[in-house]
Amino acid sequence: MTPLRTRIVATFALLLMAGSSLAQSTPSRLRIGVEGAYPPFSEVGPDGQLKGFEIDLARALCSQMQVECVLVQQDFDGMIPALNARKFDAVMASLSITDERKKAVAFSDKYYKTPNRMIVRSGANLTVSPAGLQGRKIGVQRASINDRYATDQFKASEIVRYAKQDEIYLDLVAGRLDATLVDAIAADTGFLKKPQGKGFAFAGPAYVDPAYFGSGVGVAVRKADTALQQRFNQAIAALRGNGTYKQLQARYFDFDIYGDTQP
Repeated sequence: MTPLRTRIVATFALLLMAGSSLAQSTPSRLRIGVEGAYPPFSEVGPDGQLKGFEIDLARALCSQMQVECVLVQQDFDGMIPALNARKFDAVMASLSITDERKKAVAFSDKYYKTPNRMIVRSGANLTVSPAGLQGRKIGVQRASINDRYATDQFKASEIVRYAKQDEIYLDLVAGRLDATLVDAIAADTGFLKKPQGKGFAFAGPAYVDPAYFGSGVGVAVRKADTALQQRFNQAIAALRGNGTYKQLQARYFDFDIYGDTQP
């Protein structure tokens, strides 16, 4: 092969590689894993359609990236395994950005950050502390940051794990649980301000230890998908810059959910 022909073949190969890389970084169809059981962030409405802050934000991010948005429902405790098994391309399911999860997936910049709180029955006369809840049943969502924290810090309590937070609320109302540790905003909007939450209240401190609760909630992608991670970062920044984030937030909250908040 002549030197000229060799250079032509090499150049053509580089162009093919560049095109392949571009195609990987700019998919025309993006599958996003969502839970659909965590109001007001993600839930299924009476009409059977997904709705909530994260659902709206996912669609807005896809629009900003100019890709088709396909939402795939998945139980929370199977989110990361399903992502790495390529069931979908990204996860938007209130996944907190923690060092432990970073071992398995990569995260975008945060798109919201809230504290976690304990909920007990009003007038239960419970001291919310490891000693005060000794022997008591605490409900947590399986594989969540609250699961890990309660397991490590409330060793003398009985930690009861559930697939969905809604199931925890049902058992709390029925008296089968003494408390639940949950995201404060999700609990305030999705439980305490609803009829079923009457007679219950926050108790104890806000839990924000970064070692357990991370630095906020982000979009999870596979560790190798650095181009997609960067595109999400750019899209999040764009929505916050052009006012779209604020408009979406106002549908569900009367405060800034992007930073640290406490009801």
